Amino acid sequence: MNISITSDPLTARSAPSPAKTVAIVQSCYIPWKGYFDLIGSVDEFVIYDDMQYTRRDWRNRNLIKTPQGISWLTVPVKVKGKYLQTIRETEVDGDGWQSDHWKSVCQNYKRAPYFTQISKALEPYYLEKKYANLSQLNRDLIELLCRYLGIETKLKWSWEYEIGEGKTERLVRICEQAGATRYVSGPAARDYINSSLFTAAGIELHYFDYAGYPEYPQLWGEFQNSVSIVDLLFNCGDRAREYMKFPTSRLDMAQTGGDQRS
Repeated sequence: MNISITSDPLTARSAPSPAKTVAIVQSCYIPWKGYFDLIGSVDEFVIYDDMQYTRRDWRNRNLIKTPQGISWLTVPVKVKGKYLQTIRETEVDGDGWQSDHWKSVCQNYKRAPYFTQISKALEPYYLEKKYANLSQLNRDLIELLCRYLGIETKLKWSWEYEIGEGKTERLVRICEQAGATRYVSGPAARDYINSSLFTAAGIELHYFDYAGYPEYPQLWGEFQNSVSIVDLLFNCGDRAREYMKFPTSRLDMAQTGGDQRS
């Protein structure tokens, strides 16, 4: 931070810290476009994989479009007897799933306009790299897709911070250590976030607004909004950002913590 030199040292010392916006969310496997919009709306995105792994969730699976409708791509993970394991501790189960996923992607998107371009970037992560850990798999793919989209947000692991106990307290604690002046949450967290704790810490609370996404050209029938971002990339390539939100004003994409409307 550059501080102007003034004749009054007290003025220089009391200069306000620059605004910094943070989001804290669990990792997901090839997430949908809204996940990347949330990343693009903040200065630092904390991957919250110290949280308990939840089955039949987005951590290890996502949706693509096929001629028969939407279909799951699911990463097999070791869960037997591991009821309390965190996402960070969750191990990938086996090797064959990577080639199976890639085969499915190719079969369903080979007719897409940007298939050749996007497949060159994605293919090594399925046919060359090997993964034993779900968190690392998710982060590598998220970072790859952020680079393609031109998202320069800093990504960090939650365990790089001391997080303590309590659902909201953990979030506030990470924000404080990260130097955040503003926290942007997914809208589903309204059900458990105690906004007063953010207010007491002097951190603005906002909820990201996922409404109003425009349709984009898709293969295979009726438009589906909630599929993995790979669908958008295969169909729109370097025009993908035209159908996303993060290039707009950061505060325009969020609602203040005091507004509880959906």
